[in-house]
Amino acid sequence: MIVGTGGRLRSALVVIRFDTRPPRCTAPARFIQWRGEGDFDAMANILLTEQCVRSCPYCFAKKHMADSNPDDILVWSDFLYLVDLFQSSNENHVSLLGGEPTLHPEFVGFVRYLLDRQFHVNVFTSGILSSRTLEHARKLLAEVSPDALSFVCNLNDPRISPEPERNRISEFFATFNRHTSLGVNIYALDFDLGYACDAILRYNLKRNIRIGLAHPIPGEKNAHITVADLPSFAARLVSFMPLLSKLRITAGLDCGIPMCLFGDEQIGVLFKANHGNVRFGCGPAIDFGSDMTVWSCFPLANYHRRSVYDFDSIQAIRAYFESLHGKIKVEAGGIYLACDECQHLQTGLCRGGCAAHLLEAMRNEERTRIAEVYE
Repeated sequence: MIVGTGGRLRSALVVIRFDTRPPRCTAPARFIQWRGEGDFDAMANILLTEQCVRSCPYCFAKKHMADSNPDDILVWSDFLYLVDLFQSSNENHVSLLGGEPTLHPEFVGFVRYLLDRQFHVNVFTSGILSSRTLEHARKLLAEVSPDALSFVCNLNDPRISPEPERNRISEFFATFNRHTSLGVNIYALDFDLGYACDAILRYNLKRNIRIGLAHPIPGEKNAHITVADLPSFAARLVSFMPLLSKLRITAGLDCGIPMCLFGDEQIGVLFKANHGNVRFGCGPAIDFGSDMTVWSCFPLANYHRRSVYDFDSIQAIRAYFESLHGKIKVEAGGIYLACDECQHLQTGLCRGGCAAHLLEAMRNEERTRIAEVYE
């Protein structure tokens, strides 16, 4: 039995966390770049629509969209409120997502408005646009500087992508290649990055791949990499680094990946392959819904969701969700028992893996922890 902060019993930790010992991480701090818990992803996200063009097995928004009306979209008045909130909070970057954000009938108009307000706009998309939407976007957005507008295209393996989808994506790449980088969400251990490299070279896309792990949605079933399989994921990821380096393609790690999955030599490989930008974080991304609610991130979409109107700044929203993340990490430092005494977690170089794994494990235990972790 382990006693936690303030004398709270943490008796369930042996049950809920994994005593599988990851490789001991002794990498010097100067080899890792980490900007702090509240700055892992500088761009908060505005969800334009609940609708999507795909049904991905790993979808991190599945629970949120299932609980929402598919006809709900962000209306102009609420959009303007959010834009003003961003600007008054000195937030100069906005990410748009869905669902599929380009399905929103005012998608192009929203983007143009943000650009006119001098925001940098990033759009998370499948790249599957209707011919009409793509032509509208081409006329009004294709000449915008990539310094002001960017797309991250979530590119699925061709093995699960029908030919009509692949054709639409090809048309999108041909139109917005200089604005577009790729994202690959990994939910199975036989993942491949070769197809993403091929797309980058074929269409002259930005030479970066966002490597995202599919995390569990507490209380739901979605395809994801389990904690037990994380070391196998890490080994396979590192095996692609020579190819990526040869092609001068970087692979940025998204949130929820623990540092201890990688040995010192592997971290060195990641460091060099990614030009020194290696991060092992887990913190609030901040997502704004079309119903004007706000939550920490999609895996935790129903965890202490609040109304936007409860806050007067983006900073206050971040502080609120960072406080909740902090309370989770008091109860369980990370996904491994060893996280509790890890020097890299204590210094902030690693955040101990995705909080969704911890909440999912705590969901069915005897309620001996602080109330916030169960709500």
